[in-house]
Amino acid sequence: MGQLEDIQVFIRVVESGGIGKAADQLNLAKSAVSRRLADLEARLETKLIHRTTRKSSLTDAGQLYYQRALNVMDAVTEMNQVTREQKNNLEGSLRLALPLSFGLEHLSPLLDEFASQHPKLTMQIDFSDREVDLVEEGFDVAFRITDLKDSTSQARKITPIRFVLCASPDYLQQHGTPETVQDLKQHQVLRYGSKTAMSWLLVGPDGQEHHLNLDAKMFSNNGHFLLNMAKSGHGIVLQPTFIAWKALAKGELVPIMTDYEIPPVAAYAVYPQNRFLSQKARVLIDFLVERFGNNAYWDQL
Repeated sequence: MGQLEDIQVFIRVVESGGIGKAADQLNLAKSAVSRRLADLEARLETKLIHRTTRKSSLTDAGQLYYQRALNVMDAVTEMNQVTREQKNNLEGSLRLALPLSFGLEHLSPLLDEFASQHPKLTMQIDFSDREVDLVEEGFDVAFRITDLKDSTSQARKITPIRFVLCASPDYLQQHGTPETVQDLKQHQVLRYGSKTAMSWLLVGPDGQEHHLNLDAKMFSNNGHFLLNMAKSGHGIVLQPTFIAWKALAKGELVPIMTDYEIPPVAAYAVYPQNRFLSQKARVLIDFLVERFGNNAYWDQL
């Protein structure tokens, strides 16, 4: 095992927070990771990491070595990428974190197409709505739907995410159709998240912002569940159009209060700051940006 490989192991131990997690991410035995780290320290005649049974921490020399090691590995990655630039097929592995509903419904078909175009590429995909730690958990790219304010990551916008207030025709027939914020407060609502989740923000026709922290009949951390409950007549829901689009097209849900604006957010591809973005990650992001565009197919209905 050469020094470059030992450096890669060292970086993974630092970023994952320990030898055990690094071994899992590298698909190596824990003893092998410990040995390679010891080999690197012996070669340098310097202690890089303080290791105990519970945790690991960088020495001062280790902190300096880690920062320079990142620069070295980025340079090697860039050199390899330039050399391989003419290849049609991507190779290696790509570890992705995808939001559950958006990932299953809209990213899955495109990843199917992308995998067919690049049969030598291995993808490891985690579906979850939690916000993963890109560095510690070893992800190349995470996709997030948010009003992005995280300064610890770099991001590229994939497509706008728009929202709609809607309810079933049966619900509106029984309870009436709200036309103002005051009307809305008298209705049953279905909310994403928990009671402590962010309030709904609606901008009225006069430009006034309304932050509504409404009591809900149901709370859920899954948008498709709320979609089904709204279709069944349980209340009014604020939904991203990428979830509600089919129900709206079929008339199972009806948009309401359309003269109020709901500020959009966006889907982003997020990757670690100050890191070289690999060719395979860059090509995937370019592919998704091209496919979705600024007016995704679910908004064209």
